[in-house]
Amino acid sequence: MSGEDPLAPDGARVRGAEKMREVYGFAVDPANVTGGYLEVTVDHLFGAVWTRPGLDIAERRLLTIGAIVAQGQHELLDIQFGAALARGEMDEEQVRETVVHLAHYVGWPLSTGAQAAAERAIANHRQAKEAADQ
Repeated sequence: MSGEDPLAPDGARVRGAEKMREVYGFAVDPANVTGGYLEVTVDHLFGAVWTRPGLDIAERRLLTIGAIVAQGQHELLDIQFGAALARGEMDEEQVRETVVHLAHYVGWPLSTGAQAAAERAIANHRQAKEAADQ
């Protein structure tokens, strides 16, 4: 890549894995996956982009949600909405309101998948909370 050792303590791989864990509650080691896609995801997306100053995780997540909805990639919303709820970045009302707001910009067909993902994430979050309370 850039000559930087990605496994060095200050390297992109370490920063990326730490940020990925912070953003999603898990990290994936690119060494365990064939191909270079995950390496670029951890090293660049999480190690260089998500760690930049100027926007916090919640703001970056909201932008990411908007882009995902606009592209119709609703299966990716389960992770985003779930992490936003788990981290306290959004509550159930905000998740639902995000979908309503985006529906007017991306259209109803794209927003219906987002609505389904939002409700799945809310149901999963409630179940996790109930399990933790027991």
